[in-house]
Parts: sequence; C-alpha cells; structure tokens
Amino acid sequence: LSVPASEPGAWATAMNNLGIVPMGLNGGPLPLCLPRFDPGLGLLTPLNPLLGLGLVHSPGSGPGPEIPVVKEIIHCNSCTLFPQNPSEKPPAPPSTRERPPGCRTVFVGGLPENATEEIIREVFDPCGEITAIRKSKKNFCHIRFSEEFMVDKAMYLSGYRMRIGSSTDKKDSGKIHVDFAQARDDLYEWECKQRLFAREQRHRVRVHEELLRPPSPPPIVHYTEHEAALLAETLKDDHKFGDATAVLFTWLDRGDVNRRNANHFYSMIQSTNSHVRQLMMDKAQHEEELERAKEIFKNALLAILNQFEQINSVFTAASKQKAWDHFTKAQRKNIDIWRKQCEELRNAHSEELMGIRREEEMEMSDEDADAEELPCKRIRIEQNGMQSQASLREENDSLRWQLDAYRNEVDLLRRESRARGPEEEHGLNHGLNHILNHGLNSNQGLNNAEVQIQQLQQSLHHLQQVNYSLDTSSRDGYKRGGIGSEREALLLGVMCTFLHVHPFGANLEYLWSYMQRLDTKVTAAELERLMLRLPAMFRQELSGVGANLEKRWKFCGFDTLGTQ
Repeated sequence: LSVPASEPGAWATAMNNLGIVPMGLNGGPLPLCLPRFDPGLGLLTPLNPLLGLGLVHSPGSGPGPEIPVVKEIIHCNSCTLFPQNPSEKPPAPPSTRERPPGCRTVFVGGLPENATEEIIREVFDPCGEITAIRKSKKNFCHIRFSEEFMVDKAMYLSGYRMRIGSSTDKKDSGKIHVDFAQARDDLYEWECKQRLFAREQRHRVRVHEELLRPPSPPPIVHYTEHEAALLAETLKDDHKFGDATAVLFTWLDRGDVNRRNANHFYSMIQSTNSHVRQLMMDKAQHEEELERAKEIFKNALLAILNQFEQINSVFTAASKQKAWDHFTKAQRKNIDIWRKQCEELRNAHSEELMGIRREEEMEMSDEDADAEELPCKRIRIEQNGMQSQASLREENDSLRWQLDAYRNEVDLLRRESRARGPEEEHGLNHGLNHILNHGLNSNQGLNNAEVQIQQLQQSLHHLQQVNYSLDTSSRDGYKRGGIGSEREALLLGVMCTFLHVHPFGANLEYLWSYMQRLDTKVTAAELERLMLRLPAMFRQELSGVGANLEKRWKFCGFDTLGTQ
C-alpha cells in the first residue's frame, strides 16, 4: 500500500527502518503489511501487546512459529525504549523464577539511576492499571497491577534498554529486566479467591443434592385419643389406608400402647385385618379382568387365524392348473412367495393359539362336568369345602373376639364415667353408643357367618352325594364302554397304532401332541376320556421313581384277546 505517513515522527522513522509501510498513526491498533504476509487474512500474532500490532503469514510461507518476533522502538514522553539490535548476537537470557499463583506483582531491575517513579509509571502504564509502585534506592522496583493478565504485558518489556531523554550519561540508561515477584498480598488474595470458589462449588453440589434428594415424609403425629379416633376412621378408607397404617405402626413402635388404651389399639388392628378381605376382592376382580382380556385376545387370534385360512384358500385356488397356466413366470414366482409367507405366519399364529389352549388345559379347575378324574375331583372339592369352612370359622372367632373387645371398652368407659365429673359424661355416653352400635353390627356379622357355615355344610353334603352318584354311573359306563361316533373310531385306531409301537407306554401329553398334528381340534381330556371308557384296550401304569414318577398309557388289546 503506497499510503504516505500522516505525520512523520519517531514511530514513522522506526517503521521505515524496519521496512514497514505505515497505514495510520491514530493511537489504536496498527495494521501492517509486509511482502511475505497476506493482509486479507487479518491480524493474529501480536508483535507488541502494548500497541496491538500483529502479523499473519501468507498461505505460501512457512508456519507461524518460525517467524522471529521483531520488537519495535517505544517512545515515551520522558524516555525511549530500544530493543536489541537484530544483527548482534543475543546474550544469554536472564533466569526467571516460576510464576507464583495469583501473581500480580513484577520485579523490574536494571533501571537507570535517574529513573523516577513517574518515569516508571509512564513506561508500564500501557500494560494496565497500576495499583502500587515500590521503588528501592537501588536500580530496581516492584510494580503491582490490578489484574493477573497485565503481568504478561509487562514481561514483554524485559530486555529493552531504557534511555531517559536524549542524554548519553550512564546514569540515564540501563537494560531493564522484568521478572515475576512473590508478594504476600497476591498470595493472600489468591487464596481468598480459591476459598470463595470452593465455597461456591460446595454450595452448587449441596443444591444439586437437595434437588435430587426425595422429599421427606410428613411427621407422624403423637398419640392422643382424638387422633386415635380419627385414625380408626381413616383405616376404613381405601385411599388413605397406607398412610394410616404407617401412623399405627409408628405408634406401636414408639410404645404408646398401655393397659388403658390397649382396646383402642386392638380395634385399630382389627380394622387393619379386615382390609385383607378388600384386598382379596380386588385380586379376584383383577383376575376376572385378566381372564376377560385373555378371552378377547383368544377370540381375536381365532379371527386372524380364520382370515389366514381364507387367504391360504385363495392361494390354493390360484395354484390350480386352470388358473396357474394363465399367469406369467414373474407372477407365479410372486404368488408362490406370498403363499409361503402366508403359511409361515399362519403356522406361527396356530402355534401361539395352541400354546394358549395348553395353558388353559393345564389350569383346568375342578369345575369340569365330564367324568374324568372323579375320585381326585371329589377329594379336591372336599378339601376346598373344608378350607372354606375353616375360613368361616376363623372369621366367626375374629368377630367373637371383636365383640369381647367392644364389651371390654364399654366396661372401661363406664368405670371412667364413674371416676370423672358429670361434665364429661355426655361425651362418654356418645362414645359408648358408638361402640355399642359397632358391637351390634359385629354381632350381626357373627350371626351371618354362622348362617353361612350352616349353608356351606348343607351344600357340601349335597355335593358329596352328587359326586357319589356320578362316580357310580361313570364306573358303570366304563364297564359298558363303546364308541359313539366315527371320529372316535378314527381316533381310537390312531391311538392304538401309536401306543403299539411304544411298548413301554407314553404319557398323555406326548400322545396328545402327536394326535394334534392329525386333528388340531382334539384335546387331551377327550383322549383321556376315550381311553378310560375302554379299559380292555388301554391301561394306565406308573413308571419312574421319586420326582421322575409319571403316568403312562399302554395298549393292552392283544393281552385281553389272549386271555379270552
């Protein structure tokens, strides 16, 4: 750029000596342009931190760190700073100490003897705000800045030769050396900042932990008669039952129970126990919903399977020769791929449906009206009846105990009413009436429980008679035997063939899995009924020992013919 200097002076002379064309001298950052630098890339590397000078190498030149840093002549009002001559051999740099933590003070040595504090401030003032200058009688001083980064700017002036005015006297010149200084004030302020940062960090961690910590549970109230009455009502509410049991547990754990309020605690424990019935009812309701959902899923799966069968029938009709010959080779290939995919999906759904059926048959309850396993079923029904009767007896006993507890409370309140004054008699009478009403309700529940026990005993006796008649009729039917339909005859032939090739017998699940490949609608119960009706052809035996014990069916038709 051929722009002349706006005002020739010391800066222009220094830049002309270095071969730099000046662009402006307005006191701000001074952009430069050299032959081997590209000014379009901006200013990156500062030459002088005091003035903001910078150079950027061109794309064709070498890397930046190889370029030597060129120091300029710095002119001040009272003195001039001259850098070292590049043509001279540089002396060994003076050793510098390690930078102390939080250093904001520098040591400046090699000052001229006639250097005053004003001259030193004028030289180092462009580095930043100076808070203190401590000058010694000798040729050194300590300068303290307001910020730590200003020390780096001051270190740039190390190695300059200072000349005061234009004098050539030895007392007016000297080579300054700038080094880090270890000051107690800097270390103290740095430690204060570190402690402040540590406190802030601990505060942030504590706030974060408090945000992540779950909320504290509400405090448990202390036991009083009023709170006990409120808690007894709260235990009857299903939505507040959890909180109420927590309060009751705390009272019991604290040891608030004594001989005087033991009946109150017993009543609350009884109310807690009565919640078991509600839980069992909820469980039964959820089980019913689950069964309904299973039934809906099963029906939907059957509908999907039926549609797969219809789609498969369409592919079967398309594969016949009268329609197959009219398709192209590509169309036949696509139809064949579609048919195979449809068959795979149908088989997968069929296996899933059969798995559901197996689970249903494994979970078969005692409500089956057929004649299989009648002795076992009778035993199970009797056991269930005995269990129901035992549960009703337990309920009867608990109601009796509750009635006795209410009677004890009535007696206790009567004794307290005699001991207390007449002003509290009205409140005690109100509590007594409440307990008596509750006791009457419990007595009514006791009578209902006794009626249920009698009804259950009558139904159990009737059920035993029905089971005995079914057992006798089934035994007569087994003796008579017989085949009722052609399908049963086909099943009988296949089972005979299957069991004949298994001389050691086979269990019912193995036989059913084989028969299911031939007839998907056949069930294990149907096969077992058919074999039970023909004892002359099929015999059930136990095989194995201990946990490996299992029931196996054998074909004995030829043995029966040999004996006749």
